[in-house]
Amino acid sequence: MASMLLSRQLTCCLQQNSRLLVFGHRYISQAAAKIDVDFDYDGPLMKTEVPGPRSRELMKQLNGIQNAEAVHFFCNYEESRGNYLVDVDGNRMLDLYSQISSIPIGYSHPSLVKLLQQPQNLSTFINRPALGILPPENFAEKLKESLLSVAPKGLQQVMTMSCGSCSNENAFKAIFMWYRNKERGHNDVTKEELESCMINQPPGCPDYAMLSFMGGFHGRTLGCLATTHSKAIHKLDIPSLDWPIAPFPRLKYPLEDFVKENQQEEARCLEEVEDLIVKYRKKKKIVAGIIVEPIQSEGGDNHASDDFFRKLRDIARKHGCAFLVDEVQTGGGCTGKFWAHEHWGLDDPADVVTFSKKMMTGGFFHKEEFRPNAPYRIFNTWLGDPSKNLMLAEVIKVIKREDLLNNATHAGKALLTGLLDLQARYPHLISRVRGRGTFCSFDTPNDATRNKLITIARNKGVVLGGCGDRSIRFRPTLIFKDHHAHLFLNIFSDILANFK
Repeated sequence: MASMLLSRQLTCCLQQNSRLLVFGHRYISQAAAKIDVDFDYDGPLMKTEVPGPRSRELMKQLNGIQNAEAVHFFCNYEESRGNYLVDVDGNRMLDLYSQISSIPIGYSHPSLVKLLQQPQNLSTFINRPALGILPPENFAEKLKESLLSVAPKGLQQVMTMSCGSCSNENAFKAIFMWYRNKERGHNDVTKEELESCMINQPPGCPDYAMLSFMGGFHGRTLGCLATTHSKAIHKLDIPSLDWPIAPFPRLKYPLEDFVKENQQEEARCLEEVEDLIVKYRKKKKIVAGIIVEPIQSEGGDNHASDDFFRKLRDIARKHGCAFLVDEVQTGGGCTGKFWAHEHWGLDDPADVVTFSKKMMTGGFFHKEEFRPNAPYRIFNTWLGDPSKNLMLAEVIKVIKREDLLNNATHAGKALLTGLLDLQARYPHLISRVRGRGTFCSFDTPNDATRNKLITIARNKGVVLGGCGDRSIRFRPTLIFKDHHAHLFLNIFSDILANFK
């Protein structure tokens, strides 16, 4: 009875305040929500430098509570919409970074607003369950409508998590369990294993490793940090594990001018992968799995050819290693395919694929044989959040209805073409332009120039992100279109022309 009363009260409140739920913008009727509503602003509008006075005041407040030195500025999310982020000083900026690549269909999308207005969804947002033991009645159904509707080829098992780090961390655990189960011949666990694992010793805690690549980023939890090699500040002072680190190809651009050199570079890296697997085996440390990003994102937007990844997958199979593809930043459609590794054309699918960011929830897909053989082995209190699955299902509907994968390809081409033109005009400032879909980037001469360009762009109304030692990356939403690309290119062309 109390639940019904709460639902009625909230429904009434939602109906009476529907204008507030669309964050101060025009009312979105049910009919309007069914069509492609243009909810974007028409361009940047700057009132102060960024961060402005209100942001600086709030930074000071927050820094008294926690280290807030990483904060760029404070945001007014009620006024942000579409591809535009508004800050607390009233500055409206074209956001090409989208919360570190985690906003799929723009700010305050009408379809998601409508989802929140529906009374039958209230309980999902209010009551967050411990999914591993007390899931809601419709949990399996909602997984099928959301994650499993876009599952990578050959992967129909999924575990949800809350973030990218815990997705990779638990994927590592699933791989280690799979490998150990193979080794013991799928027999029962011994008493010695049960006792030794409690004191962190073999055979209960076997000496396994994950092979990773220099420049990779897979998260900040303890196991993930052992596979993260993008910036020293991420790893400093944290004990780590003796796991193998292979070189990742450093391609030369333009690609068509360096075909032979790039092939040799990729062959060198693949040979090192095999050598490391054998070397560690001789040290009695088994490489149980290989983890790789389709595009090394935090490490500098480092690309490799589709052929490189196909050969890497073959090496993993040859040596009995699990093949884990980290799609935390590349997944969700920004490369023009829902999963970036689809571009590779693998005959044998990846064994495990991790996700987060644009997918609204974290987690990992995996083959049947990586399924835990007992309860509580892959487990935590929340194991994700059903409200995020509900939102993801709506996001997927929008992606399909508005053909946003093709849009990412089309808008990405406009962006990349424009960047190549700027590179030709300002080669002293821009080099190594690269990208797939809207997942684009370029290099600057050094870190100082990169940071200065990002700051100037922000004060001109464009939010950009850095990665690696000197790269600028683009991570727009899936509703970023050609005209947004041209708007940015015009602004950035002026910045480069006047850069000193």
